Order: sequence, then C-alpha cells, then structure tokens
Amino acid sequence: MAARGRETLRFGPMKPVGLTNRHRPQVKPHAVVQLRQDNRLGTLFNMVGFQTKLRHAEQVRIFRMIPGLERAEFARLGGLHRNTFLNSPNLLDSTLRLKAMPRLRFAGQITGCEGYVESAAIGLLAGRFAAADRLGETPNLPGPTTAHGALLAHITGGHVETIDSGRRSFQPMNVNFGLFPPLAASPARGPGGERLRGTAKTLARRRALTARALADLDTWTQRTAASAPPALTCGGGSE
Repeated sequence: MAARGRETLRFGPMKPVGLTNRHRPQVKPHAVVQLRQDNRLGTLFNMVGFQTKLRHAEQVRIFRMIPGLERAEFARLGGLHRNTFLNSPNLLDSTLRLKAMPRLRFAGQITGCEGYVESAAIGLLAGRFAAADRLGETPNLPGPTTAHGALLAHITGGHVETIDSGRRSFQPMNVNFGLFPPLAASPARGPGGERLRGTAKTLARRRALTARALADLDTWTQRTAASAPPALTCGGGSE
C-alpha cells in the first residue's frame, strides 16, 4: 500500500475518520494508528493493519518513530500471510470440542494458533483431552501460566472481541509473553542488587515468567501422570 503513494495509508488502516482526540477535539488528525487490545489482561495490543514485508529490525526502528511507541516492547512483529481458521472462542469449548457437536475436536492451526510448535502443542492437548474423555475422566487442563495453557486460553476465550466490518473479530496468535498472566511481583533488582532498567528489566521479567511456566508445567505433567491408568504389558512364553 505504501508503494502506491504517501497518502495511501490515510485512506486505509490509518484512516482518521470518526476518531477524535478528546484533549484536542478541534484538531483533526492526519492519520491514526489504532491499537486493538488483544488479551483480557490488557498487556497485549495489536497495531491494526500493519502487515508488512519489512525486516524485523527495520519494523522496530520505524514503529518507534510513532509518538507514544518510542519505548514499546514488541511481542510479535508483522508479516504477510493468509490463514484459514475457526472462530474458536465462539465454536469450541475449553477442551477444543465443537460446542454444537462435542464428539468432534479440532487441533492445530485451524483453531487459531500460529506456528509449528504452537500447532503441535494444541494437537498434543487435543489428544490428551480425547483420551481422558474415552476413559471417562475429566480432562486435565494446563494452567494459564504455562505456554500450553496461555495459548489454549487465548483461542478458547482469552482474547478480546473486537468489531471488524460489523462482525466480531478473533485473530490467530503465536505464543508470546503477552498472553501470560502478570507476575505477582516483577523483578526490580539484579543478582548484585543493582536496579534493573530498560532491556535488563524486560529480560529479567521474561526469565521470571519462563521459570514460573516451567515449574507449573512440571506440576501439571505430574498431576496428569498420577491420574493416568496403569500401562498393560504382554509377557513372553508359550502361554
């Protein structure tokens, strides 16, 4: 779109019609970047209409030129792609069953997750949930503090509904730190007692989120193993 001319974006995703600044209502904006809240926690926002072929480093450089985004942390950068997926929050329950026909389960990219690892993870969960149902057990859901649980929660209801051309809009998502519930207390100081700022603070928070996720994943896998039926083995011999 940008290749068609400097004014093109003003009449596309950055169209300012109908948007006003309540602090300066008399000033009509030239263009507006819309930030759409993407999770219920209010920690993740989507820059509407910013699919691009730019390299990631160039995206970061340009996006930080936008007033208010100078120190933004980017959970995921833009790209061009086409994705076919279900409106999972409306159609699927928390164990990936089709609400209208619970005997059917969906897994992988069609559920609204993006990426090979994410698709495999949701497939693993769908298999576990199906096995639990077959054994007459209640499926054991991973906690939202784990990567599996955070992604599952997003595609089955953790997103924020937005209006797109008069319709409710659900957008696919890779797993990222923006999907995780916040820490009870973010690290403020390093191992040597130094006060953390900027990138160091962000990295420390991500390490803490990762450590919590791994610990909670261990708890979930142990709980799942404890509830599994004993394995059957076949012995040798002529009997």
